[in-house]
Amino acid sequence: MKLHGLDLELTGWFQVAWSGDIGPDQVVPLRYFGRDLVAYRGKDGVVRVHDRYCRHLGASLAHGGCVVDEGIQCPFHGWVWAPDGHNVSIPYQSRPNKGRKLGAWPVVERNESIYVWFDHAGREPYWEVPEALKNTPHAAVRDFHPAWPDGREHYRDLRAHPQMVVENAVDPHHFCFVHHTPISPIVLEEKVEGPTWWARVGFGRRWRDHAYDEAGLLSRDSANTIELLWSGMGVSVNVEHTRDGVRVITINITPVEDGKTELFATYWVDRVDGDEADGSYQRRLDEAKLALPDDINIWNNQIFLDPPSLATEEASGFRRIRRWTRQFFPGDGTNNGPTGLDAPRAPGVEKLEANPS
Repeated sequence: MKLHGLDLELTGWFQVAWSGDIGPDQVVPLRYFGRDLVAYRGKDGVVRVHDRYCRHLGASLAHGGCVVDEGIQCPFHGWVWAPDGHNVSIPYQSRPNKGRKLGAWPVVERNESIYVWFDHAGREPYWEVPEALKNTPHAAVRDFHPAWPDGREHYRDLRAHPQMVVENAVDPHHFCFVHHTPISPIVLEEKVEGPTWWARVGFGRRWRDHAYDEAGLLSRDSANTIELLWSGMGVSVNVEHTRDGVRVITINITPVEDGKTELFATYWVDRVDGDEADGSYQRRLDEAKLALPDDINIWNNQIFLDPPSLATEEASGFRRIRRWTRQFFPGDGTNNGPTGLDAPRAPGVEKLEANPS
């Protein structure tokens, strides 16, 4: 699939729901990656995601399907599909159909969210979803209000491509114009390893003028900083240390189909005694939500330029991150699909070259 000339067949973890969206024994229809999917929370409390249509006669498991001890049962003829996708029961026959298998997608439930692994070559997951509230030392020692239900924003029907979103990691100058900060923040540190991109950014004149201590080393002070972690192109964690405390925000963009994406934003604010009673928690939560809509307005109306016209100061950052993102795009004609999939490829899928530098 393509969007603005960019391939949407990205390898990585992608959010498809929040944990609270899928209750005990609940069955939920989903559509992501150009496929109709079904998610359910099993009797053991674990969320599973499958291709939506029963491999018997094609009935939708998401519309009338029910959770049973062995997995999910089709509403049409009662065939039961196990968590690994195998058929384990046909009510009117003594043995299951061992020749058919329902596509089963790798799933992780973390950060009050549900993530699905998507790989164009059908490989098993080869990195983990980060734990948002343990991403930095100053966040790990704090207690946070749960994000559910008020700390969530779901943006549907977007044209924004993940490439546009991830490039914010090397774009401090947009803060002045999009978020109206007095001066641009500075990138204090940056570490890139495999599928992970991490950066620490300092805000204000203090950081601009005194980013280094007397020994010439970066200060470990976290005040007025954002630590940003990208885990692939689908999961980002922002840990912001403001004058009011620490807030953690995940901004996760997920491909839906050709020309369409969704963005899941989740907000945690650290607890302060009495902050719910005096209204300061709600105020801080509302403040945390202010910036993202301005970013989305840019991303949703942006095109991808290759090569872009870059200022000298910003050129190396954009080039580095475009080289880094290249690893998540397919380099061959291998079909997308979950592990063990035997269903046909979604119609209308087109291939492009991997993202250029």
